[in-house]
Amino acid sequence: MSVKAGEYDKALAIASTRAREWLSTVGTRRVRPETSADEIARALGGPVPNEPMRAEAVVDLLAHVAEPGLMAIGSGRFYGWVMGGVLPAALGADWLVSAWDQNSGLRYATPATAAIEEVAASWLLDLLGLPESCDVGFVTGGMMANFTCLAAARTSVLASAGWDLNRDGLVGAPRVRVFVGQERHETVDIALRYLGLGAPEVVESDSQGRLLPRALETRLADAGRDAKVIVCLQAGNVHSGAFDPIRESTELAHEHSAWVHVDGAFGLWAATSPKLQHLVSGLAEVDSCATDAHKTLNVPYDCGIAIVRDAEPLRSIMGVHGSYLVTEKAGPADPMAKVPEYSRRARGVPVWAALQSLGRGGVTSLVEGMVANARAIADALSSIEGVSVLNDVVYTQVCVSFGEDDTTRAVTQQLISDGKVWMSGSHWQGRDVLRISVSNWSTDGDDVEQSISAVREALTTVLANAGDS
Repeated sequence: MSVKAGEYDKALAIASTRAREWLSTVGTRRVRPETSADEIARALGGPVPNEPMRAEAVVDLLAHVAEPGLMAIGSGRFYGWVMGGVLPAALGADWLVSAWDQNSGLRYATPATAAIEEVAASWLLDLLGLPESCDVGFVTGGMMANFTCLAAARTSVLASAGWDLNRDGLVGAPRVRVFVGQERHETVDIALRYLGLGAPEVVESDSQGRLLPRALETRLADAGRDAKVIVCLQAGNVHSGAFDPIRESTELAHEHSAWVHVDGAFGLWAATSPKLQHLVSGLAEVDSCATDAHKTLNVPYDCGIAIVRDAEPLRSIMGVHGSYLVTEKAGPADPMAKVPEYSRRARGVPVWAALQSLGRGGVTSLVEGMVANARAIADALSSIEGVSVLNDVVYTQVCVSFGEDDTTRAVTQQLISDGKVWMSGSHWQGRDVLRISVSNWSTDGDDVEQSISAVREALTTVLANAGDS
């Protein structure tokens, strides 16, 4: 059945109206959801419907029932985990991506989206100060970006031992040793598990979670010159925001012919700021790096970015060659040659839109603004009696203690229950903490002031309740 003119109009009109209503309130509503997953499931579930429902009615029902169960992640007062908001241009582009419905794997079949992603990739490399010859793949998120890069790393280090991974698999292969810092993100461990490389070997880190180069040097020396080694560094510790010393660690690793990968889910973007570039000094020399554009760049979800210096091992392990696939004999590689998926949406298009809308200066201002807001929050909270900021605020993360762990947990719960802001609890360096991640493009001075007031009020309430008991 061919699509008739106007067939999508009513459904899209309702979707647009409902989306605009949501976006108009996301900055002023309570951040926390107002209902539970069980209640939403009851309202939308039950037996499979016997009769069809008009498309516009389906969309309206969905929006009406889901709205109370939505977290206002796009609010300027959402600081839980590391989740960005959505830039207007990126959101608009993402709507087009869904409407276009392009399976963006082949340049020949979907030239528009392939070309847009190639432009986005070249802009990313320029902004991050990376060699223009790097391969860039757009994947689902930060974890799959790590997976993709580490898959290339595994292929490369085994090839250096004369082992053809694609032909012979892992059984009987030389051992691949992976060195990581004590406070690497667990998505690195998960990616290694997926790749059959097992648990990594931990290198000592300092009090901010930065890998110690001397400890890495000892590990490398103990492994020996013939060892097949991958070193995973971190750009942006999820608690402290700290960065591993990339240049020194990379030089040491390369002296031992090790592959260096940087997990920069949110911190890689420090490279775009003259004030913050020192945090990622040496980034241009690493073998691969990963980031998640929905975090600092504030594009919609489903947009990890895998960057690999040497295209050959990446394309070797990721590339596909089906006889029914129409590929171009010359020119850039097809998108599917650089990612794990055969089928995928054109997730690089919102990246292009975000970069086009911001420009170089806008990207710099975006990143520096987040850091400035984090420092403003940290400075204000540290001036409150009984409150301690535990980390050096070098980037967008702030970890706060309210003295005893019980008090810290109670303040965190009070904040979540109140709903004016969302800050997540965590455990770091042996203490319970309130963790604040500044990741939203829309967070402004008013949001910062409201957030500080909310923390102050939560602490006052907790102390008052403790006194009453």
